[in-house]
Amino acid sequence: MKRFAIIGAAGFVAERHIRAIKETGNELVCTMDIFDVMGRMDNYFPEAEFFTSEDELIMFLQLCKSEDNPIDFISICSPNYLHIKHIELALKNGCNAICEKPLVIQASDLDTIQMLEKETGKRVFTVLQLRYHPEIIQLKQEIEKSEKVFFQVELEYITTRKCWKGDPHKSGGIAANIGIHFFDMLTWIFGGVKYNMYEDLGAKMTGTLLLERAEVNWFLSLDVNDLPTEAINAGKSTFRSIKIDGNELEFSDGFDDLHTETYRQILAGNGFGVDEAKESILLTNFINKQ
Repeated sequence: MKRFAIIGAAGFVAERHIRAIKETGNELVCTMDIFDVMGRMDNYFPEAEFFTSEDELIMFLQLCKSEDNPIDFISICSPNYLHIKHIELALKNGCNAICEKPLVIQASDLDTIQMLEKETGKRVFTVLQLRYHPEIIQLKQEIEKSEKVFFQVELEYITTRKCWKGDPHKSGGIAANIGIHFFDMLTWIFGGVKYNMYEDLGAKMTGTLLLERAEVNWFLSLDVNDLPTEAINAGKSTFRSIKIDGNELEFSDGFDDLHTETYRQILAGNGFGVDEAKESILLTNFINKQ
């Protein structure tokens, strides 16, 4: 049984990590957030400690280490701009890290992470859960076997983001915050980026990616007015569509267990690190800096 801590326990995605720790038979020992989330914690790990500052968390980590009962992993669910800081906190205090995507906002921080891994002997893993989705795995296998050399892909993703997620300085912008999931998936399936052209329209972005085996025309938006009629009529605040050569890729289901599968793979000695995350981070970093 591994011992876990979570930074950013109040966020929406944190509950998926908490459940994954539970479902893989491990222990959540403590959490940290500036907001009180003990009501949520009581549903899963009622004995877990809760802290509202990094200093308190660090003191607890050191105490556990001194008692020869260290924390093995820190799961990082904090706002994107804090990821590098919390990764450093984890590694320098003797813990491995499991970090939500984007792993970092600045591509230069990837070198820092690898340096810290060498210095501490600890590992940093990121959550690329779409790579475990059955439909996405099947698609990748079909593309690899296909005699067709080049594909046309249309990506459209519209969703709402409030609080820090709507602040580009904290989220990394639209491409890093909501595009990273799909950019990683598409480069994983169709190969690396050869050409990138885009237009920043404020609360939305549009562009064209030329990958090794596909041209991807993409549209990302945080503007609720861009939601199609069918989404509005269904009472949904999110719409996503991926078409490959005009055929819709259906992967609406199968998301419930992807974080748990991510944890299973990491604990089994697999998982995705800096090298796997690099392509999509370089891409979103390029978009943000232009």
